[in-house]
Amino acid sequence: MNEELPRIVVTPPGPKALELLKEDEKYVSPSYARFYPLFVDRVEGTKVIDVDGNEYIDFNSGLLCLNIGRHPEVVKAIERQANKLLHYSITDFYYKEVIELSKTVSEILPFKDVKFHFGNSGTEANEAALKLVRYYTGRPYILSFIGSFHGRTYGSMSLTASKPVHRKRFGPLLPGIVHVPYAYCYRCPLGMSYPDCGVACVDFIKEWVLEKYVPPDEVAAFFFEPVQGEGGFVWPPADYFKKLKKLADEYGILMVDDEVQAGIGRTGEWLAINHFDIKPDIITLAKAIASGLPLGLTAARAKIMNWEKGAHATTFGGNPVACAAAITTINVIKKENLLERVKRVGERLLKRFEEMKEEYEIIGDVRGKGFMIGIELVKNKKTKEYATREANELIVRCWKRGLLLITAGRSVIRIAPPLNLEEKHIDKGISIFEEEIKKLVHEIY
Repeated sequence: MNEELPRIVVTPPGPKALELLKEDEKYVSPSYARFYPLFVDRVEGTKVIDVDGNEYIDFNSGLLCLNIGRHPEVVKAIERQANKLLHYSITDFYYKEVIELSKTVSEILPFKDVKFHFGNSGTEANEAALKLVRYYTGRPYILSFIGSFHGRTYGSMSLTASKPVHRKRFGPLLPGIVHVPYAYCYRCPLGMSYPDCGVACVDFIKEWVLEKYVPPDEVAAFFFEPVQGEGGFVWPPADYFKKLKKLADEYGILMVDDEVQAGIGRTGEWLAINHFDIKPDIITLAKAIASGLPLGLTAARAKIMNWEKGAHATTFGGNPVACAAAITTINVIKKENLLERVKRVGERLLKRFEEMKEEYEIIGDVRGKGFMIGIELVKNKKTKEYATREANELIVRCWKRGLLLITAGRSVIRIAPPLNLEEKHIDKGISIFEEEIKKLVHEIY
């Protein structure tokens, strides 16, 4: 395609969007925290078009769900399946599509002796994993990480620790969940520096949690994101998970890997945990697995997923239309060799943002791999004071220019374009981003 993007025909929000905004405020729960009033009308390939006809470059992939955009092959697969079967419930009967998807997903997992539970979302996949580890081990405690996000239903919300608003006024939460520091090296919770610290945050878990007040033989699992998503696209150092896995193995603690945001090729690997050379016991998937259709998978080693009939189920999980979309999504990524593309282009992206970091005082840290890069904005590089207002202002300015960005953490810009976004559109998006950063810096300093 030789299409030029973005194309802004009326400064957003346009008149149609403004009219719809009034209706939304009247009818829709205010609990949805929108970044800006973008009313999406349709997606064509990787191009996002709003109700006023503005056409955007997408750097957030529909909250990391549209890893291959609206791909024509996925649409065809959905249409074929919808013409055959929409629903009949995996809880009580059988779908062959579930078996086909299980085989397809098992090919991209780090362990092959696997069984799957099918739900509708990331939070459901994590709820299933939470129940499963307690069922299998008979142990009551779970260790989760400060900065993590695992969902908003009660079990997954209890695991989550990225923003107080996610938990405010909902207590008491699920008992037995203990939060420990994560390897957020830019803002080390222990006030240390890597690599001189020797990954002290793992030592902290052993010495100050497991040896002080949480009996290690009563801990069922470590529940983690290999890259913290909502927490700020936080990447731990390369040796972090090997040390954590060694600690887990010492006490027979399971490793539950939440790949809801980072999985399905986003980092240049099928799973982000592959960058760290360990094999977890349970993996949860959602978001991009079915190109945005509701589907959540809990994949566990077969010996672990041994619960009895009726122990856990869901009416709509494993929906055959969503399964068809997921099978095709994985096959498209393979056929178009998108993992290699993401690695190659991602290196160039990271280099460009690191150059910006050296040039602009407002960029405190750049971290990531592939198409999962976090740019942390600060008011001062020495004090690392969060630039929350500036981050929110920046994404709005970029939106008005035709670039769709969202934030994470307190002041992190997420760079997460579709894996198949054209390079010229990536380059244009970077140009818009830098132009608006430059203006912001000029105004502040």
